[in-house]
Amino acid sequence: MTTPDQSLHVERKPEGSKKDAEGTVFDIGYQHYDGPREGRNRARLSVYKEGLKISLGLGRGVRAKVLPWLFIGVLTLIGAGMAFAAITINRLAGDGTAEAVGLPSHSDFYGIASILMFIFAAISAPELLCPDRRDGVINLYLVRPLTGSDYIIARWGSFMTIMLIVAWLPQIILMTGLTMGAEVPADYLKDNWLDIPKFLGAGAALAVYSGTIALLVSGFTTRRAYASVFMVGLFTISTPFTFGLAQELGGTAGKWLSMFNLSNIPMHVNDAIFDSVSGVTTDAPAGEFDTWILVSWFFLWTVVPAGLLLMKYRRLSV
Repeated sequence: MTTPDQSLHVERKPEGSKKDAEGTVFDIGYQHYDGPREGRNRARLSVYKEGLKISLGLGRGVRAKVLPWLFIGVLTLIGAGMAFAAITINRLAGDGTAEAVGLPSHSDFYGIASILMFIFAAISAPELLCPDRRDGVINLYLVRPLTGSDYIIARWGSFMTIMLIVAWLPQIILMTGLTMGAEVPADYLKDNWLDIPKFLGAGAALAVYSGTIALLVSGFTTRRAYASVFMVGLFTISTPFTFGLAQELGGTAGKWLSMFNLSNIPMHVNDAIFDSVSGVTTDAPAGEFDTWILVSWFFLWTVVPAGLLLMKYRRLSV
């Protein structure tokens, strides 16, 4: 290989001239890469990290940050407000009063916040998939040692991380507030520590369910607005339609129709975990089914969309 200061001489004949002209071509010193080969894991990690930034609007304009941080802020305020209300009542009337009067707590939080989480998923998920397919960026990813399956798994993982933060952060704030607001914090934590794995499990169920369906919808269009509107409409319409018709039908048919209320599917899992009935599922006919049926229905609506999403992207190639 020649060095940058060496030159090669070629001859060419310019038009209209019989004299030979001398041209110079410089070798500017390009060399092949001799560093470490980090392979697919490094590529997967890069796609995962980028997905986190996209979901939170980091590294982008102010408009991209407004919606995700607005939803996170509102959900956090709900958790903090519930904690403040419980602390105030317990301080004024004694420990246990907030629970005795039925003030919402961990088992009720997801029923209150679930609709906000559905909307958050509907708005954020399309940002992860639609622009890459519309602008052809997905083809650049696949030039690397990265497959379509690697890409979608990394994107799914990054979105689930954000969804879990959205679900768990308010509950952690609520748990911290209730513990620190108790007359004897250590005793409260000792008596209620089982609420921690319960709200972690229920939050994971809600996050995985809503996030996976939102990504599946986003995988079939290149228009973010279309995906968001379809997702919101799907959950909004299914609630009044299935509830009203299920009440009219009654019996077993009404119960099964009520199972198609998409907003209630993860909430039945929440009820099973906390062994209680939340406000949003109190009148749902599907709640009369055995717990194993409701949990199996939840897994069906989570695993099947995840499989369809993986199948769609694993077929992609450059």
